[in-house]
Amino acid sequence: MEKIKINSVTKIFGKDPKKALVLLENGLDKNEIFKRTGQAVGLTNINFSIKKGEILVVMGLSGSGKSTLIRCINRLIEPTKGSILIDDQEVTHLSNDQLVALRRKKFGMVFQHFGLFPHRTVLENTEFGLEVQNVTKETREKEARNALKLVGLEGWEDANTAQLSGGMQQRVGLARALAVNPDILLMDEAFSALDPMIRRDMQHELVSLQGRLQKTIIFVSHDLDEALKIGDRIVLMKDGRVIQIGTAEEILTNPANRYVERFVENVDRSQVLTAESVMNKARVVAYPHDGPRTVLHKMRDEGISNIYVVKRDYTLIGMIRAEEAKKAVDDGRNSISDIIIEDIPHIRNDELLSNVISALAGLSIALPVVDGDNKLLGVIVKGSVLSALAE
Repeated sequence: MEKIKINSVTKIFGKDPKKALVLLENGLDKNEIFKRTGQAVGLTNINFSIKKGEILVVMGLSGSGKSTLIRCINRLIEPTKGSILIDDQEVTHLSNDQLVALRRKKFGMVFQHFGLFPHRTVLENTEFGLEVQNVTKETREKEARNALKLVGLEGWEDANTAQLSGGMQQRVGLARALAVNPDILLMDEAFSALDPMIRRDMQHELVSLQGRLQKTIIFVSHDLDEALKIGDRIVLMKDGRVIQIGTAEEILTNPANRYVERFVENVDRSQVLTAESVMNKARVVAYPHDGPRTVLHKMRDEGISNIYVVKRDYTLIGMIRAEEAKKAVDDGRNSISDIIIEDIPHIRNDELLSNVISALAGLSIALPVVDGDNKLLGVIVKGSVLSALAE
């Protein structure tokens, strides 16, 4: 289900955006438009949608337009052109009163700089959004305490914010956004000011929270590793334009152009690519009703020394080795039931390549890949992993 739809959104900063808009539509770039008009192009014809419950990371270098984009979504910045729909409601047509109501109901925001009030306690800071909404003291205190518990700050309600570390202060900022129970979280470089170790903890915390809360999150970052770690999908921007949209794996394996290639060239692929991206189709399998002669014939035709046994729906049962099948034939047996090795190593299709490498260590057979229902999807050989890493 689409939560947010962004259609042809363009933003031009300056006193005469219409003049610049004409030049933009005629194909001039932002630098030439600025020279001719003094107008700055912030966004150019942005089009994409965001699914309900998705973490979408918008990333790019400084000046790419990523912060401008999320501020257009809740109209902290007015788009020059285009439409933005939230739950099919056109945001750009709302009056000021309607817009204020939408922001209070739909949005929570977390910024790079924590924006906490130094004269308020942790609990009072967390209550602030509810206080603005005129929620009763009893209710807002209850919701604030629940939000602080969610981010791991239970017991710190009465502390002064100056007593908190940077990571704890950012947790208060996140709790304040969560306390109003928004549908959508807008997070603008939310972890950028934190030390690397604390930052990693907060990234893990956000992913963990999302597993429980299923909010729609738009997360702005300039850090590719951060984007790869937390994003369901990534929007990569340059000079106010969207260059590529996709999952981390899609962007790594199929970059749209040289700019994207350079952006991702230093990424540790073993921490992003999954087992499914390097597996090969299991070209031949055995079934429980096959006899040992049939199994041997299949292995001989494929030039393999072991074969995986599956049910008709491809649920993985186990594996048979060629020497065991031959022994069954020599013994005159017609069933393979007693030569199936059921306790075999296997890996989920969504496991990271780093885990695949560990699973393959010391393994002399192809590693079977299964889905969440234990259905055989394919197999992995060491060569496939090495090729993926080399690319």
